[in-house]
Amino acid sequence: MSLVNIVRPELRALKPYAAAAQVEGMVRLNANEMPWPRQGDNFRRTLNRYPEVRPTRLAGMLADRYSCAADELLVTRGTSEGIDLLMRVCCRAGEDSVLVPEPTFSMYRHYANIQGARLIEYTTSRSNNFAIDVDAMIDKCDATTRAIFVCSPNNPTGNLWSHGDLIRLLEARANQSAIIVDEAYIEFANRPSAIELLAGHDNLVVLRTLSKALACAGARCGSLIATAPFIELVSAVQAPYAMATPIVEIIENTLQAENLGETEQFARDIIHERDRLIAAMASFPFVQKTWSSAANFFLVQVRDAAALLAHCTRHQLLLRYFGGDLADCVRITVGSAEENRRLLAAFTELADTQA
Repeated sequence: MSLVNIVRPELRALKPYAAAAQVEGMVRLNANEMPWPRQGDNFRRTLNRYPEVRPTRLAGMLADRYSCAADELLVTRGTSEGIDLLMRVCCRAGEDSVLVPEPTFSMYRHYANIQGARLIEYTTSRSNNFAIDVDAMIDKCDATTRAIFVCSPNNPTGNLWSHGDLIRLLEARANQSAIIVDEAYIEFANRPSAIELLAGHDNLVVLRTLSKALACAGARCGSLIATAPFIELVSAVQAPYAMATPIVEIIENTLQAENLGETEQFARDIIHERDRLIAAMASFPFVQKTWSSAANFFLVQVRDAAALLAHCTRHQLLLRYFGGDLADCVRITVGSAEENRRLLAAFTELADTQA
């Protein structure tokens, strides 16, 4: 049974929107567009014309980057749209469930609630460094569990799933659940992508993004990677013309080989700064624990989170607070060397005032 059989039954026969044909060299009198571009419209594909329904060239470039086939990849508006599409495709409102470990990226819960899917949570323990017991997680599933989200490296804890654990989950839930691996931060980890497991596991879906390591958060470009029949079905659910022409061209330029060296250096610099900051946390008495991280952030447990956040705000530094089970923790994004110097200076000043 393929991943398509996990899809909502009423969507399996869905046909994509029949957009006006786009044929190079032909006069377009079939799409109700303006025939003239505006002054100052210097894009390769002028803005008076609709973009491609799906950006074929960009999809091919991303597929090359991620070592998958072009028909195994759908370009999305960031991973957020990918999460939303997967919830809508896999889960019937009021009937199906979604399993997520906790703590993790809050958008999984958000889109599950929008879709009306029941949320099943598997809570990890900070005393065990937020590690996941795969067998216990599998036991949380029931006959309605259509999607399981795995963020690796996990946000906000920074820990990775092993491919061995992932394979166990894929095999245990074969023909029952889509296993969705969100790899938004994988470029900061010394780990190959789960995409290499796709050929042997039909129920695997991988989410990738250009927001983090490629410094394109403002462009909102992600990828949903799965078997070709599943991608075809999800594409039928995605809105036509999802990617705007300026964004497509910006990302195509970014992915040119001559432009990738800069962002690869960015990633190396962030990893260096991350490890330096994590090591420095041990010198501050108000930091009670720092978790290792494979991402561009790390999580710290502190004596008084409210006081730390207020102190950093006064120094024009914003840290991330989550509350709940992480009420005594903050997540720190790794910045530039200068930004990190300011962070450590603020931490040092706070430690001195508390001495």
